[in-house]
Amino acid sequence: MDTDMKKPANTEETLQAAPERITGAQAIIRTLENLGVTDVFGMPGGAILPTYDPLMESNLRHILIRHEQGAGHAAEGYAISTGKIGCAIVTSGPGATNTLTALADANLDSVPIVVISGQVATNFIGTDAFQEADVIGAAMPITKHGFIVREAKDIPARIVEAFHLANTGRPGPILVDITKSAQNEMLDFVWPPVMDLPGYSPAHEPKEDEVVAAATLIAQSQKPVFYVGGGLVRAQAAHLLKDLVAITDIPVVTTLPARGAFPDTDPHHLGMPGMHGSVPAVGALQRADLVISLGARFDDRVTGNLDSFATRAKVIHVDIDPAEISKLRHADAPIVGHLLPVLESLKQQIPLAYKEHGKPNLDNWWSFLNKLKADYPLGWAEPTDGMLAPQYVIKRISDLTGPEAIYVTGVGQHQMWSAQFIEFGNPGSFVSSSGLGTMGYCIPAAMGAQVGNPGTKVWAIDGDGSFQMTNQELATCVINNIPIKVALINNSVLGMVRQWQTLFYNSRYSNTVLSTPGQEVPNFLKLAEAYGIEGKRVYTEAEADEAIKWALSVNDRPVFIDFRVSKDSQVWPMVAAGVSNDAIQYARGIAPEWDEEI
Repeated sequence: MDTDMKKPANTEETLQAAPERITGAQAIIRTLENLGVTDVFGMPGGAILPTYDPLMESNLRHILIRHEQGAGHAAEGYAISTGKIGCAIVTSGPGATNTLTALADANLDSVPIVVISGQVATNFIGTDAFQEADVIGAAMPITKHGFIVREAKDIPARIVEAFHLANTGRPGPILVDITKSAQNEMLDFVWPPVMDLPGYSPAHEPKEDEVVAAATLIAQSQKPVFYVGGGLVRAQAAHLLKDLVAITDIPVVTTLPARGAFPDTDPHHLGMPGMHGSVPAVGALQRADLVISLGARFDDRVTGNLDSFATRAKVIHVDIDPAEISKLRHADAPIVGHLLPVLESLKQQIPLAYKEHGKPNLDNWWSFLNKLKADYPLGWAEPTDGMLAPQYVIKRISDLTGPEAIYVTGVGQHQMWSAQFIEFGNPGSFVSSSGLGTMGYCIPAAMGAQVGNPGTKVWAIDGDGSFQMTNQELATCVINNIPIKVALINNSVLGMVRQWQTLFYNSRYSNTVLSTPGQEVPNFLKLAEAYGIEGKRVYTEAEADEAIKWALSVNDRPVFIDFRVSKDSQVWPMVAAGVSNDAIQYARGIAPEWDEEI
């Protein structure tokens, strides 16, 4: 679908066709078709039922999910992996409220999705009617915007506005709540409708003086680093980052939602920063004299204790959302704008700044960083309980599959190991819940990614805790021939919480054991079999390679692998919550040594 929508729908150049008399429900479907939507995820119910009737004759591919939260996460996975807008359709009351987690998730990660929910008839609003809920009010703090549509004549314009808002400015989730009476009413359908968004004019082109100031700081810096956030992926500007690195020789760190925005194989890439980031990435930020933030928001999981974060550095902060500039860290050179024109402008200005101020010699900086890379590579301690190392499993999935695949995770230890040990090469190839940290995200998001990328291998790497929250969407995958490959990193515990209990609560494991050898509930292989999915259980490294190769050979249906891994494996490096990034531990009890002066 066309998600650019830089111009309003009522441009003077577009001739409007003669009006057609149709129902509001038909207008919903017609509008989605005219916007170029091809795939939607949803579930019918009473208040949205009028819309499901014309859907039968539509060209839209509707994926019938098993839980509305799954529809929202599927729309997210679709959006992140394709660069298009994801779309979900649900009913009123619990149908709509079930999408709130996905809306909050998309809001924190700036993911463009549009959720269309049914609502009780207009004359029933406020009467506590059956399955009535003020979902617009509930969603107000966790969406970019919401509309309630009470009359059929407003349906086309509100949906067009929703899609325009979702993917312009800072992307985000839009909720369109449409009453059942509006769906049943007749209207004169005219295309395109007239959008009415007073006061909405998001920044796009940067100011020249801001770009010149940033280029000057780059030319004067001796220890710069690109700090890249998910905004670069949303802006589809990864190719321009490569150009800037080629011009400047500046190192790059990529946050969790930005994994894949810059190739891991490029020697300029230092890894992921933050709580479970690599030592070189954390060290670069802590010792930098210039942090160039591109579509990142100085999240606490990256900065640790904010007062001690990159204290020696000036900051260039580029973001399309002016509210993010200097919100957490003062920007010495702020740039408000879309990353595509901003990076194009920097490409032009940096050589001019080098001509005026000279190009800095970064040899000492790279000597320091390369030593960190050599001394503190990512690795793991082999388990002592005879179980598999989860890091080995994930690395082998990456090695045998390659960077052209899409990797989707749930939330927990397996998410961090995936970010660390999968070798990414392409933007949009890592799909995960970053800001909200939503367990249960993986299976529906992988489903959405696979629908949006039918010819691509999609791995759903999940933990046994996260998996049990939304595994019902495996039924959706089977019925709709969505061939995701599920890798269950099964340690029988809530691994990340257990790690914190080990480190900070004297190994008091309160309510983190999911199953025991004598009581394994559920039997995941039987669960997969119940869904009609062939599965394998893996205990050894040799079995792991064999199972991964088997999964890669099956591309016409979903497959499932239960990897039995050690519950004692932990995620390292680590910065404890709220402490300085200087206190990073390379492994438990082992702090890296780095020079104070460079």
